[in-house]
Amino acid sequence: MLFEMRTYQLPPSRLKDYLAIYAEKGKSLQCDVLGHLAGCYTTEVGDLNQVIFIWGFSSFEDRMRRRAALADLPAWQAYVAEVAPLFIRQESRLLMPAPFIEA
Repeated sequence: MLFEMRTYQLPPSRLKDYLAIYAEKGKSLQCDVLGHLAGCYTTEVGDLNQVIFIWGFSSFEDRMRRRAALADLPAWQAYVAEVAPLFIRQESRLLMPAPFIEA
């Protein structure tokens, strides 16, 4: 199992706007194509105004295939065009479970 942690930094006044747009337009598109949404979180301590998504994939190749399929969808492209101006920064990390963790 491979996990992808994607972190989006937003301006302080736009976090709620982004979450509302994502819930209405982005979540179903992503979940339909990417599959396993392991979590979606906002930060309360440390770097604030962040949204963190954790996605599970069976392998790196599975992740690449699913991300490419999502990027090809016209509805996803329209969604990205709408929300991209809200982002200050985006970071993606690939996480592998330690050997003693059952994922």
